[in-house]
Amino acid sequence: MKPGRNDPCACGSGKKYKQCCMRLAPAAAPTAAHADVMSRLAALAAAKQYAEMEALAADLTLADPQSGLAWKALGVARRLQAKDALPALERAARLLPLDPESHSNLGAALRQAGRLEEAVACYSRALDLLPMSAEVWNNLGNALRDLGSCVEAVEAFRRALQLKPRFAKAHNNLGNALQDLGSTDDAMASYRQALALDPGYAEAHYNLGCALRLQMRTREAEASCQRALESEPNYVAAVLLLAELQSDRGEFADADATYRRALALEPDSPEAWAGLAGLKRMTGADTEWLREAQRIVALPLAPRRELPLRYALGKYFDDVANYERAFENYRRANELARMGRPRYDRRAATAGVDRLIEAYAEDWVCRPRPGANLSERPVFIVGMPRSGTTLAEQFLASHGAVFGAGELPFWNAAAARHAAASVASEEEGALLATLADEYLDLLTSLSADASRVVDKMPGNFLYLGLLYAALPKARIIHLQRDPLDTCLSIYFQNFSAAHPYANDLEDLAHYYGEYLRIMEHWRRTLPAGAMLEVSYEALVHDPEAASRTLMEFLGLPWDASCLDLQRGTRHVSTFSKWQARQEVSTASVERWRHYERFLGPLQALLVDAD
Repeated sequence: MKPGRNDPCACGSGKKYKQCCMRLAPAAAPTAAHADVMSRLAALAAAKQYAEMEALAADLTLADPQSGLAWKALGVARRLQAKDALPALERAARLLPLDPESHSNLGAALRQAGRLEEAVACYSRALDLLPMSAEVWNNLGNALRDLGSCVEAVEAFRRALQLKPRFAKAHNNLGNALQDLGSTDDAMASYRQALALDPGYAEAHYNLGCALRLQMRTREAEASCQRALESEPNYVAAVLLLAELQSDRGEFADADATYRRALALEPDSPEAWAGLAGLKRMTGADTEWLREAQRIVALPLAPRRELPLRYALGKYFDDVANYERAFENYRRANELARMGRPRYDRRAATAGVDRLIEAYAEDWVCRPRPGANLSERPVFIVGMPRSGTTLAEQFLASHGAVFGAGELPFWNAAAARHAAASVASEEEGALLATLADEYLDLLTSLSADASRVVDKMPGNFLYLGLLYAALPKARIIHLQRDPLDTCLSIYFQNFSAAHPYANDLEDLAHYYGEYLRIMEHWRRTLPAGAMLEVSYEALVHDPEAASRTLMEFLGLPWDASCLDLQRGTRHVSTFSKWQARQEVSTASVERWRHYERFLGPLQALLVDAD
């Protein structure tokens, strides 16, 4: 998080932090000498002479240690040079308790340091003093989003836009929060609004590209990246996204070249070095990569930047069979991830499953619905993340009549709409019909002619009752994998804040237990034949038998193309994109045994499985 990209100044000017007029006039009447110094500080800030500004402000704090304005200027100057500004900004906020800008400045520095709850408190204090500041509402929204409080972040960004409707940055940031909540269409609308207000807004082009990538609209995503780079040629994040798009398509040599293009712009980019490790299986010959990766993680990096390279180092050591060093790096990666993400609430997770079991009981799920949509196009692959859903999709999409749509976030938002609707049974039928129609329209936009379209969003296992009620002829395939292999693989991947259980082994064990509980409910609830359960181990041990079973369940004839997995690998945006293009292998079966001494709380899952 670099100062200036998403943190407009709290003064209300609407300018970027680095362009701010840097208000330094004291509240009380200053002496002539004091006023002269403050004027010089403001001039240095306007001229971007931050080192000189820092030196002058430091001298002033020595001459007058109780001058909050001097400490404020020192903190701002240090932050604009990417130096540690926290002590100075904390001192300024204590000495200037009624100055909203001091509290907002401190909030920005705390956010950059990953102290998110404190940052939220500082922004809230600034808003107590200056409630009509759209800029501070926007900054609060960014801190809330970093904290994982995306619903509250949306509210903050919308408050900013009520105060300042043409605030392009707030539209962009609102899009980010909506994207976190799975509302991709609404997010894209926000990005487009930001671009309508500021057509050269590189970050909004980049974010739109990320959203388009999630919808598998890769050409449009790439075009958005190119527009971002037209506006800001050295925008490393956009170059990195181009590399990821190439990797999604299996163009690993091109992706390698693009990551190196990013490194030419930012030689110490942790994200670029981490991306290179994902393009192949690492070996002991990759000494240059290891040397650079270890050098960079030893630098004073912000947690969010160290994190991807720690995961990549874990992968390197796993690939070369140094399992102790691998787990050491994975553990550090997960510690870093927990710093900026909400804690997993076990009670809330259990209560959520309780509500699903109560709301989607058998009498509701299997209730006759004469007007139900009987389309047979949808195929849902569900299960825990890292359970083999990508491999199952490949088997299906290798058939000429099947299209693999990847992971579609539709039903997360649809389930929220259904849960929020307090409607009579006849009105509920209309809502279910609407959801079915909207979903089928989405599938048609991805493939107009395929007989079956596969949605492999694993988390849809939570919504199987709703899926069946809306689309009773859809096929549901439940992938199962050894629980320890599943949980270990999750722990070894950089999941987003939407998976707060992923970074702690005890939380993983709890979440897996709740997954088992809801799946047992669906087994009791769904009609016979509505769901096919397949094990990952069966897929890799006997691919032909597994593919025949899958095709029979879909009502399609089997042919030899079903074993040509490359045919079904048009676009893979999951963590397994490189592995997905290799020959089917049993190498990951019982992988957990390499790490048995580290598993701790997960061992209970092995006992339960037995």
